Amino acid sequence: MTGVWTARHSEELRRGITIRIGYADATFYECPSCEPPSNYSTTKVCPNCESPAEFLRSVSFVDCPGHHSLMVTMLSGAAIMDGSLFVVSANVKTPQAQDREHMLAAQMIGLRNMIVVQNKIDVVDRTRAKRDFEEIKEFTKDTVAENAPVIPVSAQHKLNMDALIWAIQERIPTPKRDQSLDSRMSILRSFDVNKPGTEVEELVGGVVGGSITQGIFKKGDEVEIRPGIKTETSGKIVYESLIAKVDGLQAGDGEVKQATPGGLIAVGTDLDPSVTKSDGLVGNVVGRAGTLPETLEKVTLDIDLFEKAVGTEQLVAVQKIRTNEPLVLNVGTAVTSGIVMSAREDVADVSLKKPICAEVDSKVALSRRIGESWRLIGFGTIR
Repeated sequence: MTGVWTARHSEELRRGITIRIGYADATFYECPSCEPPSNYSTTKVCPNCESPAEFLRSVSFVDCPGHHSLMVTMLSGAAIMDGSLFVVSANVKTPQAQDREHMLAAQMIGLRNMIVVQNKIDVVDRTRAKRDFEEIKEFTKDTVAENAPVIPVSAQHKLNMDALIWAIQERIPTPKRDQSLDSRMSILRSFDVNKPGTEVEELVGGVVGGSITQGIFKKGDEVEIRPGIKTETSGKIVYESLIAKVDGLQAGDGEVKQATPGGLIAVGTDLDPSVTKSDGLVGNVVGRAGTLPETLEKVTLDIDLFEKAVGTEQLVAVQKIRTNEPLVLNVGTAVTSGIVMSAREDVADVSLKKPICAEVDSKVALSRRIGESWRLIGFGTIR
């Protein structure tokens, strides 16, 4: 749909899978002459009748890895989504283990606007395609996707892309945003965009990317980044927030003077690029200086556990959280580990290895070590 292969990391290209969060933009157009859904496309000229098409909106896609071992990466990306395309393959049985895992995660983080995309329809016959459709409907029963449309497509041949755009327009509207709120963005990627060998006087500051969740960012703004970077003071490891100036904003392919919620934004700053290189600031939160929540080294959580651990072949029952147990926590785009200092009936106090910046009532995904992997067992709500 976007024409962009989101895998950029060398290991992704070698193995043909998504490891890091990928992203791409598309612009939707509607032909006033053709009937839906064939009147929808991503081109300014209608591919059917060659009439000029009308601009609808620009949409950003976040490509999340599907493999269970990369679940924490998926949760980081899902934290900034307004809706989701749940992609399954028509040539394998639905659900696969990771399908169950991702559906539970979608429900946990509150993703309600979902479309099921039945891909690879070109490599199966009509009988298998219908059977897979029935498997999808059975799988999505009693989930957030129970009434979601199922769109059969061939991404390889761009088959039914018009129907998929139509479904996105119908099922995933642009949310209303309150632009008067303090600006806030969760960092999903961070970069050093300078090429090796660049002269000192030509170096540009570090870049952070993500999706604005509230408020407005403008060129020239002074922003704060929390928890910030790790430093050592008197033999003790602490995190210090960063203050930076917004030198530039980029949305899609172009530079903008201000950026609002929705879509993916790259924020150019005056930070030393060594701080932002190689996703060094992923998991941090950006906002107008002085308005961010406190950095938390300990959290008290109201716990809500699943009946079964997600992604385990034997469907392991989830036991209650125990004192001194290690956990992995996903909070927005931040991933950290922690030790349970105290566990009561449905409440746990957790000391974090790496601090987080999060509001009260934020949702926290909880993973426990089961076998060789960290498995999703439930979620908590910060008190």
